Amino acid sequence: MTGTVHPVQQAIAALPLPDEWEWEFVVRPRRRTLGIDIAPDGGVRFAVPPGADPRAVAAAVRARLPRLADEVRRRRSRPVGQIKELVDGTSFAYLGRRHRLLIVPEEDGRPPVRLYQGRLEMPHVTDQREGGRRIAAWYTECGRRWLALRMPSFAGVVGVSPSGLAVRDLGTRWGACGPDGTIVVHWAVLQLPPALVDLVLVHELCHLRTSGHGAEFRGRLRSALPDADERERHFAEEEPELWRGAVR
Repeated sequence: MTGTVHPVQQAIAALPLPDEWEWEFVVRPRRRTLGIDIAPDGGVRFAVPPGADPRAVAAAVRARLPRLADEVRRRRSRPVGQIKELVDGTSFAYLGRRHRLLIVPEEDGRPPVRLYQGRLEMPHVTDQREGGRRIAAWYTECGRRWLALRMPSFAGVVGVSPSGLAVRDLGTRWGACGPDGTIVVHWAVLQLPPALVDLVLVHELCHLRTSGHGAEFRGRLRSALPDADERERHFAEEEPELWRGAVR
């Protein structure tokens, strides 16, 4: 059975969007304006508040089409990320510093993964995917502790009170702001230098005050991080190379 198509979705579909675009449409109760997000793989999400005017949304999207097309094209041409081989010497970054993997004997009480004397130690596993999950879990736990120490001061600067913090796999997104006020960061972000991890954290904290990425949001972000534009350029250069758990 075919469901009813939202009028705004119809208005967007009627625009001359490139045929190769993969896009979706969502209604967000907390939004006040149109939001357009482009995923790392080039997918586009149009988010609108309830009761949005289809003609106004269509006009806003049409005005941004050239810039959106350039950004989608740029992201679709990026590498999909690294694939790691879990052998001695494989490099893993944590907070901008690189550590070589060392496969160690299985011993009672030895953690699944640990950073010890500059090496990332992991007991031998027969299933490479299990090894990848163990390392991702290590990033998740270390990242949660590190971010928990960073978030209170940045939340104070932004003027928000997040309800919680989570670190997990977010697929193609690097950060998210949950409807309950929880800030979520992708574990893979923890490979980046602290200044870029802070950028993702502050970006999501700003969304507790402002939805979308318009002038108000940009103002809040730059107020909290005066060099936000420079950090964003650096992030755009670094994020295509992040390891997201793929192994061989």
